[in-house]
Amino acid sequence: MRSYFHSENHLMSQEMNQFKTFGLHEPILRAVRAEGYETPTPIQLQAIPEVMQGRDLIGCAQTGTGKTAAFALPTLHRMTLAAASGGAGPRAAGRVIRTLILSPTRELAAQIGESFATYGKFTGLRHAVVYGGVSQVPQVRALRAGVDTLIATPGRLIDLMGQRCVQLSHVEILILDEADRMLDMGFIDPLRRIVAQVPSQRQTLMFSATMPPEIRRLAAEWLRDPARIEVAPTAATADLVQQSVFHVEPKQKPLLLVDYLQNTPSSRTLVFSRTKHGADKIVRHLMRQGIEAAAIHGNKSQNNRQRVLKQFKSNSPPVLVATDVASRGLDIDEISHVINYDLPLDPETYVHRIGRTGRAGATGEAISFCGRDERGLLNSIERLLRRSIRVAQPRAEVRQALASAGQASKQSGAKPNQGSGQANRPKPAASTQASSNTAEQSRRKFWRSKRKKRANGSTAPFASPAGQGKRPGKPGKHRRRFSQARA
Repeated sequence: MRSYFHSENHLMSQEMNQFKTFGLHEPILRAVRAEGYETPTPIQLQAIPEVMQGRDLIGCAQTGTGKTAAFALPTLHRMTLAAASGGAGPRAAGRVIRTLILSPTRELAAQIGESFATYGKFTGLRHAVVYGGVSQVPQVRALRAGVDTLIATPGRLIDLMGQRCVQLSHVEILILDEADRMLDMGFIDPLRRIVAQVPSQRQTLMFSATMPPEIRRLAAEWLRDPARIEVAPTAATADLVQQSVFHVEPKQKPLLLVDYLQNTPSSRTLVFSRTKHGADKIVRHLMRQGIEAAAIHGNKSQNNRQRVLKQFKSNSPPVLVATDVASRGLDIDEISHVINYDLPLDPETYVHRIGRTGRAGATGEAISFCGRDERGLLNSIERLLRRSIRVAQPRAEVRQALASAGQASKQSGAKPNQGSGQANRPKPAASTQASSNTAEQSRRKFWRSKRKKRANGSTAPFASPAGQGKRPGKPGKHRRRFSQARA
């Protein structure tokens, strides 16, 4: 959200670019000045005036372009003016939810909550953030105290609605952030249930990084004569992100990753894995190589995820290994490198992943490891980008190590010669016969002990010789003969 432009088409005079030209309420301008923001981003220039006029809006912009402020500032302005004119406001009795913001992930919801706390700190308005993965007790307590703005993930909001902890009948502004991501995560039915509880006479804002046909159909259903804003092509990537790809065998990716991290100057590095198990495996490998790393994915508790993110934002950040839960919603400055350890199955996810770097006018690098089985995914990404990604080569020492590892893997995977004759046949292990004798001895001991207990009139349960409480299987017919002969 700081002052930057990527195209000469957006360059204007300094006077015209000031936030004060929007006519925002003074408490909001004071908060913006306190944060040091002076020049709006392209989407803010186009969206803020439309939202302040009360129009519905559908906005498309790539990640890191300031979409949150584009709806947060005018929303706070409208609610503050309503309070000043004597309507329902921050000091009104029985504070009700007037703005509802839906977010696909916990991290994005928390980020939006931080933005509302920053921009609205002088307005007296209250907000609450509710999401799953943590106790709902503090969230319910905040709702009962009364809030003006509710930021929620669809799943937790549906739960609270079922418990009658949320009342949406007074919502005046409905905002759907990262709408395409919510559809990808299967939230279409919860979204319809939530929207059905919101008054039809409302202002609806829909923001998304991409605009697939499903989003356009929902926009036609839920929005009325919306203003349409698109500040960049749907599949565009940040201009300041340098992209490259290493062609490497899947088993050789760990070696290449360690070498790249150890020999590349970086501030913060974000590594993307396709699966949760893969992310944990990468972290364990990096830790064994002396590289501090931490994982964040859906199996981690919310408290753990927040602790890892706080550590990642510190002065000594670890390498953060994440699944696509972090491809959107993470607004962290100074991520210098994004590494696609596994290429995503959806080419549009690649755009969101590399959008974590090159933010706020800074440069960044996006590196991808492409295995032999991922060539088709790479082709899909290049078709979406309408460009070829530069092929990079590892260092000479690493190429030699990779070649040696590949040769060793081929030799270990080769099948032994299967010649004919008795000499080539594998000999049975000596332990097999010993194991058989041990089992036979256990069975004999069991049946001898059982006969003694019956003779003594004992009915106590008998434990197996191994002490596991299980009786060995009954002997066959020849074992019964052996017992009778011994008797």
